[in-house]
Amino acid sequence: MDQETCPFDFNFDPASFKVGDTVSYRVPSQFQDFPFVGTLLEVHEDYVVLASDPKDPKDRMRATRESRPIVAADQLA
Repeated sequence: MDQETCPFDFNFDPASFKVGDTVSYRVPSQFQDFPFVGTLLEVHEDYVVLASDPKDPKDRMRATRESRPIVAADQLA
């Protein structure tokens, strides 16, 4: 049986987050625990700014700084 490998290398350690890291984030208020892929654009002491498409200047979401950041629904573009 072929096992597919994930095409992403996620960072799940919020202590080591840095700009450019790929993270798995979620939007529980709308999508329960469904995982999304994002790129960290800013890393702050208690929050991060990420984008699902870092090349799109309108795609910016503030999220919690934890192993799988949480994005509030009002941050979705």
